[in-house]
Amino acid sequence: MTAHDHDTGGRLGEEFFTPGSSSFAGFLAAHRPELLPTRSPLPAGTVAPPGAFPHGTTVLALSFRDGVLIAGDRRATMGNLIAQRDLEKVHPADDLTAVAFAGTVGLALDMVKLYQVELTHFEKVEGIPLTLDGKARRLATMIRENLGQAMQGLAVVPLLAGYDTKAPEGERGRIFSFDVVGGLYEKRAFHAEGSGSPYAGGALKKLYRPGLSRREAALAALQALYDAADDDSATGGPDLNRRIFPQVSVITEDGFERLPEPETEDLTREMIDQRRTRPDGPGATS
Repeated sequence: MTAHDHDTGGRLGEEFFTPGSSSFAGFLAAHRPELLPTRSPLPAGTVAPPGAFPHGTTVLALSFRDGVLIAGDRRATMGNLIAQRDLEKVHPADDLTAVAFAGTVGLALDMVKLYQVELTHFEKVEGIPLTLDGKARRLATMIRENLGQAMQGLAVVPLLAGYDTKAPEGERGRIFSFDVVGGLYEKRAFHAEGSGSPYAGGALKKLYRPGLSRREAALAALQALYDAADDDSATGGPDLNRRIFPQVSVITEDGFERLPEPETEDLTREMIDQRRTRPDGPGATS
């Protein structure tokens, strides 16, 4: 129980009965701004020294025949140190949407939790869920509100993927990227974010084709993350000894699903076996 609860005798305060918008983040900004993840842990005008906070790296998404796949490596770094080997960077936002992140880990996790509540709160207040475009704009607004921290070196760069039930057949898996000032961009077919994104994006450029099956899409994602880890020290590759593998999830008309660990492990081992004869990975398909 908080001091605020004591002040009201355990009853809800007046702010809970005051008409407002359907945004939970807006509610916090008006009444309890200190609870927002956009608050800075640093004094005004201070920039975080490099390597002061754990950072997550490479995440990616690609559309496939039944929807959209979203994946990420598991490494977090602090400068030249590995801060965590099994970080989860892909999270469901609701039944048909997922968000992955690169950037400052603690801030990103808080932002993801707030975003999950934001979508639930909107549906409870309005009686209908946000459209996928509306979900993307809401996340863009939250990123824009974090601009002050981004300028202090605490940036979060999310990647949003969702299944759009209102889109034409074959185009329902959609991907959105953002910049640190809240710019919103829809990406076609595939996209990667984070320090390993140039290498992951290059791999997807040669491996992607329309109409991939779930298995083919998962293998393409794993190949792309392997290439990223091969050239970017901040991206973690598969760790066979510790049995730590990339996180791969799909969103289809049936909703969000994280690929079971045994399936991801089997696909990863298959990919690594292929790399023994082709260390640079498969070539572009014709």
